[in-house]
Amino acid sequence: MPHIAVAGHMNLTPPTEALVDVAIRELLAQERDGLTGITCLAKGADQIFARAVTDLGGALIVVLPAPNYREHKVKPDNRLLYDELLAKATEVQHMPFPEPNRQAYEAANAALLTMADRLVAVWDGQPSKDQGGTGSVVEHARRLGKPVHVIWPRGAARG
Repeated sequence: MPHIAVAGHMNLTPPTEALVDVAIRELLAQERDGLTGITCLAKGADQIFARAVTDLGGALIVVLPAPNYREHKVKPDNRLLYDELLAKATEVQHMPFPEPNRQAYEAANAALLTMADRLVAVWDGQPSKDQGGTGSVVEHARRLGKPVHVIWPRGAARG
């Protein structure tokens, strides 16, 4: 029963979102029995992953940086999808921070990695500008000895 976490860029171009969706589904299709996906449910890679997990019949664990994450960080044009995916979660955890900030993101990423057997990273390979970024999560996973599967299809781009 694999527990697979995701980290990835939020600002993917629409063609990249389609490429990433195919790559994630191909990867997860090998893990259908007892699949559990773990995500912070941010726009972009996290939501693509969450939709693929639930479409494949897997369980979804959502780790939110703060209880008011939706109100502060989810843009109006993304709320419908966010709410739909959150409603499909079998478990939702909130980090104990009053606001979604860098410290809250770091804590959420650490919690995500603690629960995971491995990490799927939708990552362009560039170092993170801050501690909550994808590159930092990849580095943390590797320090923990967690296998990391990087997805960055040919032609992928950030918006």
